[in-house]
Parts: sequence; C-alpha cells; structure tokens
Amino acid sequence: MLDKLEMFIALAREGHFGRAAERMNIAQPTLSAGIKQLEEQLGVQLVYRGSRFGGLTPEGQTALTWAKRITGDARQLRDEMRMSRTGLAGEVRLAVIPTAQSWAGHLCTVFAARHPNVRFRILSRNSREILQLMDDFEADAGISYLDNEPLGRVDTAELYEESYMLVCAKSSEFAGRDSVDWSALSGVQLALLTPDMQNRRIINRLFIKNGVRPSTCIESNSVIALVASVIQAQCVTVLPGDLARFLAAGKEISLVPLQGAGRYHKVGLILPHRDPRTPVLEALLKEARKLPPI
Repeated sequence: MLDKLEMFIALAREGHFGRAAERMNIAQPTLSAGIKQLEEQLGVQLVYRGSRFGGLTPEGQTALTWAKRITGDARQLRDEMRMSRTGLAGEVRLAVIPTAQSWAGHLCTVFAARHPNVRFRILSRNSREILQLMDDFEADAGISYLDNEPLGRVDTAELYEESYMLVCAKSSEFAGRDSVDWSALSGVQLALLTPDMQNRRIINRLFIKNGVRPSTCIESNSVIALVASVIQAQCVTVLPGDLARFLAAGKEISLVPLQGAGRYHKVGLILPHRDPRTPVLEALLKEARKLPPI
C-alpha cells in the first residue's frame, strides 16, 4: 500500500496523471492502476475522473492527509532501522530562505564531515513555503526566521542574527563610507527581493520606520540577480551582512553597514515537533545548536 499511497500523493501534487507518473518514474497506466487499486482497498472514490484529472473527492482530501502522515512515518521507520545497522545515513531535505543559503551550506558541510553517509538536498523557498513543505512531509527541516512571523509547533536552533548591509558598486556615491543611514535610501534605485519573501517584508517595515520612500527598479526571488544588477551600477540592494560578504568576494562591490531604527532578527534551523524524531534529525538539531560562526 505504501507504493500506492506515494502514487496518490504524487497525483495530488501534480494534478495530472502523466506528470505524476513521470515524477514517480513509472508508466501512466501503472499509476492509474495503482490509484484504482488503492480506491478498491479503501472502499471509496479518491479522484474525480473525466477526460483528465478532475481533482480529489472529499474522501480523497481526507485520505491525502493520512497518506502524507503514513509515508512520513514509514520513512522515519526506515531511517531508524538503517541507524541500527550502519549508523547515521540517508537524505535530509532542507528547505532554506534565500538569504540563509550560505549558512545552509555551512551547516550541511560540518554535519556531513562527521556523518559522511548522510546527504542533503537543499531547496530554496520562502518562509511560508518552508512551513507548508514540512507540514506536507515534503521537507524534513528548514532554515528560516525564528522571531518575526508565527512558526507554529516547531523545534528550533538559532544560527545567527541578521544585520543589514547596503550593497553597491564601487563607483556608487555610497561606496567607501563607514556607514549609511536607512533614511538616505529615499529615492535611490533599489533591487530587492520579491514581496513574498519574509526578508522583503522585514526590509519594508524598516523603510517605513526610517521614513524611507523606496524606489524599486528590480524585484527578484534570487539574491544572485540582485547582486548582478548592482555590479552593473544601475542600482543598490540591501542584504544580510553574512550573505553580502559571501557574494561580494572578488567582485567590484562595496559593502556599507546600514544604521538607523530597527532590530536584528534571529534565523535558525526549524524542525517539525514530532516525537520520536529520527536519529538523523536529532543529530542535526544538536549540531545546529553548537555550530561555529561562518
């Protein structure tokens, strides 16, 4: 039944029989037969069918919640049994806000050095998507803000506090200064993350608090795109200090600390609050709590 439940989850996620079969790396008739067999085993219709996928029935919506829980528990059971044979091993799916990517690499590298049989899959997502992925058992853990917006029932390990830098070309009027007040950014051409990113919502509040009327010329969900636009000297951007220093290395970029009203926000590892937790995730949480700074 586990295989059929995974087929059902894939179909619900993709909303298309062909794409779901491709995701599962099986033929479409095999997936269709598997869903039909699952319906027969459960004694209910799970999927509306016509010439194409028509969505989930009410029973299908309920079954989907159970399917995610059951397959998540089965994955945890496999990890527990593997631990008893070979020590820590397996894959950790880590969903990370874009501004914490360098810290994600740091944490994974340190952890993998001590546990070489554990591999990581790092996914760049916004903070709301991270929580949804963990609720849906599609991510095992995340790195996100800890103290800015509600997280729900999770366990956490603080990694760092986010401070901000103005990132500009070396030809910019701001380059070389010891610091820049937030208020000086009014009317300046800015490249910023998209509004669905929690970092952007924090920056917007800081703009309001410091009386800044931002002039945004570029929005992107990629920090690489923001830095690339700065290099062309068409605009400036605001990034967390650790990430700004990482991205500016070897480039014609100047970093200037931002001064003014506002507070730093904590960023850290978040894990769904589940008992028991898999040995790998328990070890990851402990590692995060003692992780040295970058």
